[in-house]
Order: sequence, then C-alpha cells, then structure tokens
Amino acid sequence: MMHFKGKVAHKFAESPLLELRLPAWRSRLMALLILCSFMVLIGRAFYLQIVNTDFLQEKGESRYRRDIEITASRGRIADRHGDVLAISTPMKSIWAVPPAVDLTPEQTRQLAALLETSPELLTRKLATDKPFVFLRRQIPPPVAEQVAALKLPGIGQDKEYRRFYPTGEMTAHMVGFTGVDDKGLEGVELAFHAQLLGQPGSRSVIKDRRGQIVEDVGSIKPPQDGKDISLALDSKVQYLAYSQLKQAIADTKAKAGGIVVLDVRTGEILALANWPTYNPNNRQSLSGSQLRNRAVTDTFEPGSTLKPFTVALAIETGKVGFDTIINCAPGRLTIGRATISDAHAHGALSVAQVIQKSSNVGAAKIAAMLPAHRMWQMFDDVGFGQVPHLGFPGEVSGRLRPWKTWRPIEQATMSFGHGISVSLIQLARAYTVFARDGDLMPLSLTRVVSPRPHGTQVFSPQTAREVRAMLEMAVQPGGTAPKAQIPGYRVAGKTGTARKLENGRYTTKNYVGSFVGFAPASDPRLIVAVMIDEPRGKYYGGEVAAPVFAAVMSGTLRTLGIAPDAPLEVAHSLGLPTAKARL
Repeated sequence: MMHFKGKVAHKFAESPLLELRLPAWRSRLMALLILCSFMVLIGRAFYLQIVNTDFLQEKGESRYRRDIEITASRGRIADRHGDVLAISTPMKSIWAVPPAVDLTPEQTRQLAALLETSPELLTRKLATDKPFVFLRRQIPPPVAEQVAALKLPGIGQDKEYRRFYPTGEMTAHMVGFTGVDDKGLEGVELAFHAQLLGQPGSRSVIKDRRGQIVEDVGSIKPPQDGKDISLALDSKVQYLAYSQLKQAIADTKAKAGGIVVLDVRTGEILALANWPTYNPNNRQSLSGSQLRNRAVTDTFEPGSTLKPFTVALAIETGKVGFDTIINCAPGRLTIGRATISDAHAHGALSVAQVIQKSSNVGAAKIAAMLPAHRMWQMFDDVGFGQVPHLGFPGEVSGRLRPWKTWRPIEQATMSFGHGISVSLIQLARAYTVFARDGDLMPLSLTRVVSPRPHGTQVFSPQTAREVRAMLEMAVQPGGTAPKAQIPGYRVAGKTGTARKLENGRYTTKNYVGSFVGFAPASDPRLIVAVMIDEPRGKYYGGEVAAPVFAAVMSGTLRTLGIAPDAPLEVAHSLGLPTAKARL
C-alpha cells in the first residue's frame, strides 16, 4: 500500500504540467531590471550622501540650528582730551516666539511687571501670528536676569547695546543720538555712522521647537567693534559756551540762539551749542524745534557783521583806504523808492569809523563803488551761498542770489547784511579771513593733528590787518560793542542787528542780534560767533550778543592758557595807541 502511494507521488512530481518553461529573454530582462534598480538606488544614495550632502545638511540643520548675530559695540565719541561724550553700555532685549508661548495669568502678570507694561498689553503682543516679536528693547541686565529666572516657555533674550551720553543736553546738537537699533540719527552719530557702527559677528546654536537655545555650537565670526571718534570739541569750552548762551536766552527772553567757538590756527570747532536743546538720554519726547542744530541748519540775515567784508573788498580793489572819508550825513540815503537809514545820524566818517560806528549809509556808499560781480565773487569766496561740507546732517548753503539779478538797492542792503542769509557756522568761518592774514580756513569737527591745514587766500595780508584794526576799534569806547571788551586782552569784532522777514516784509517787532569777534587781536587764536533770535526788550547785537562773546571768549582764553596781550585796564581809557597805530 505504501509502495503504491510513493509511486503515485513520484509520477505527480514529474508531471509535464508542472514544468517551468519560460522564454530565455524574459529571465534575462528581469535580471537586467533588477540590476538597473540596484544601480538607480546606488546612484541616488551617492547623489544624496556625496554630491548633494551640503544641501541636505543645510535643510536638516535649518530645523534645529540657527546662526545668531552678535552685536558689535558702537565706537565711543570723545572730546579732544579723551573725555567721553557717547558710549555704548550692554543691555538686553526680551523677545518671544508667540506660537510657543503658554503662560499662566500669574506668569503674565510677573513678566509684565518686569517689562514695565500692563498684562493686557503684553497679552495683545503675544496674541499674534508673527513667528517672532520683541517684548522690550534695551532693558538693564539685572532685570533680564529676573526674566530668565522665570523660565517661561517661548520667551528669550539677546544682548544689545544702549547709547549713553554723559554730557546730556550740553553737547546734544554736536554729538547727536542713535535710535533703538543703534543707528545714528543726528549730529556726529549720523555724520560718522559708518565708522562708529562696526561689524556684527555671529555664532551657531541649536534650538528646540520652542525657540530655546539648548546648545551653543560655537562662534562663526567674532564681532568687530566700531572705531572711536575724537572730536575737536573741548568739553570745558563747550560747557562755558552752552551755559552762557542758556543764561543769555533766559535774560533776553529770546526765542532761540546759537554759539560757535573756532580755533583760528586749525579751523577746529572747539564748541557748538544751541538753545533750545534736548537730553539725548531721554528719547521718548524728541521732536520739533529742540532737535534743530540751528548753528548749522538755520539761516538768518547777518546784518552789520557783513560790513567788514564790503570794506575789505573796497580796500583790496583800491577804491578806499583806512582813512578815506565817506559822507554819511544826514544819516539817510535814498536809492530808488527805498531809503537806507543809520541808527544814529553821522556826518563825515572815515572808512574805519564806518565800521566802528556801524553806518549803513557809509557801507552802502562804499558798495556803490564796487562792481556787482566782484562783490558776489567775494561773498562766494568766503563761503556764503555754499554748504560748509562739515559732514553734519542738514547743512544749508544760505541764500546768495546771482549778481545779475541784483538791483542797486539790493547791492546796497547786502553791504550791511540784508538780502543775504547765512548760517552761524558760515559766518564764524568767514571771519577767519580777518583773524588770519586774509585766508579762509576749512573747518573740522574732529581733532586736527599735524600738519595743519592751509587756507584759501581771499584778501591780501595787508587788507586783513587793516580790517582787523577797524574791528578792534568797534569794541572800544565809541564803537558799537564796548560790552565785548575783555580785561587783559585786545579784542576785535563786529555787531549785527537785523530785522526779520515775516510774510515777505521786514518786521519792526522781531530782530536777530549777533556778534562775531576774535582775540587776542595782536595774534588771533579764537573766534566766537553768537546769535540771539528774537530777544525781547533790548535787541541790538552789542547789547544781547556781545556780553555772551565776552564771557565765553574770556573763559576760553584762560582755559587754554593763552597769554594776555594788553593791560588789565581798558587800553583806550589809558590813552594807549589806537587800532590804526597797531597795524
């Protein structure tokens, strides 16, 4: 029985129905397809792991690795002696990843209290679709440590810097300030932003899904701190100029004012102040007129401070001399339909006395001797109608119309500073031609190291010396600015009083009083220019601006250790030689 079953099974296995009879090409095709599949897989693996590895690595790391910017410290701003005027202090910024934030009401209240905001406002900031928001910028590190101690999910912090200005409002218009993003917005901060900013660095970190840093991988690029800027400004002189200007504005109940102090030999700006001013450390209410750097951005009609330039051109061209007589009687001069008047009637005056007494009639008659194009060229040569190119934001060129459009009355009024507008910094610079031997100096915000710059020759040395003597007469008794005198020093300068234009007409209510002068007159070292805008009561430049000049110049001369060049008593009262004799 068993034998029978085995025989049947043997015959069943040998059945022709079970034989595999496939064409040879099909087996080879299948083998080729399998081989190709393996080759594709191997090629793909090679491409992913060898050829395209950087891309995949980048995509992988993008899900957990971040490059964080490391803020560079902004460069310091210091005065000529190294005293700090602006410095960056380390602070913290608190930020959030809103989708990852899950705070309890108590945590919200605690965080809001540390950030000095309300829980409601904090909740509104966090209820946003944005992937990242700042909750508070520039908070002190101790406060940031308290925030970190709360260990709140989705809340992080980064290091940044806040700008601090030790001298506050005293140097505000000179130094300027930065915004919350450390970008210069005004003054030197804006003018030298590129040098001060520096280059930020970066570091790699690994973050979890909530944005928290779990590992610091390492530094990629170290930050490069910004360069320090050393200004020409002298903090002691700046304080003196600022405090005296502020007091003068209060005493005269003026609308505004400005003052500039220059080094005659180098063109350095030792002080520049304006009123009103502001505190750059408190930037929440910075707006309006307090931000205007009036000495640079505002123009005014300079009045009689321009008479010396008219006289200098007349001397230079041989039209008049120091003692040439000009008939100024009866104190009025009619040109066309307009009449020019002197504040006080004068008779015959020498050219020197025209400056000393500040005669409008005398200046107009001298201007009538000059070709209009020569007069325009002279104003252009001393920098009027041109941007000073100090680098300050908002510098203005002033107003100097083309000479071909001048009418006779306009040429006459320009001779004594009407119909032309200048900034205070332009006016101060222009006076370097008289404080020096006729050459106009370039000005510098930063400290000048040797070699000293050279000026551009405008007048001959002899002309400059003659006008300098006239300006010295103007501050002596009989001149318009005896209040500019300084015991122990010979002083030279000129007053200016100009009516303001309102709605196209000169008002009889509002004036600009100014004074520009230099000392010691025997060897000028310093120029001080003062402008008082809309003083109440007294408004003549000799009354409102000259005393400020005297106080600032006196203190600066002594601060810098410049030797006196005259007895302590007023030279004229002792019968000493006049300015003409000192030429």
